[in-house]
Amino acid sequence: MSQTTSVQEVPTTLAAQSKSLDVLDQLLKPEVQQSLTVLVDNLPKLAEMVTLLTKAYDFAQSVATDKVLINDFAQGIGEFVKPVQEKAKDITSAAIEASERSQADAGATIGLFGMLKMLKDPEVQKTLRFAQAFLNVLAERKN
Repeated sequence: MSQTTSVQEVPTTLAAQSKSLDVLDQLLKPEVQQSLTVLVDNLPKLAEMVTLLTKAYDFAQSVATDKVLINDFAQGIGEFVKPVQEKAKDITSAAIEASERSQADAGATIGLFGMLKMLKDPEVQKTLRFAQAFLNVLAERKN
């Protein structure tokens, strides 16, 4: 057994010596020495940067793992989205109802007097004013 142990230690020792020689060879190169000099000169800045990055990481980690904050954020988003969602549902249901009504009245034709009567409707006027303003904005942006 002792022979096996000593045989295994020899390659490990040779590998360690080989690695240390590789490191020493690297340290003898002028570009490596110059890089090390630059690193040593900038160690205070690097230490400050590492400190800031560590603080940022700790903050991000605490935010990411804070269940109360995540739940509050989700509820805040839900409160923002809910009115928009309800408005979209109202508009969708109105469009569906209008489509059904127009299909039910498919046989009825709208004549000139019917159009004049529709022009007095405040909703039609509001829609026409919007359409005119929208087209004016598009024309101004085109020029």
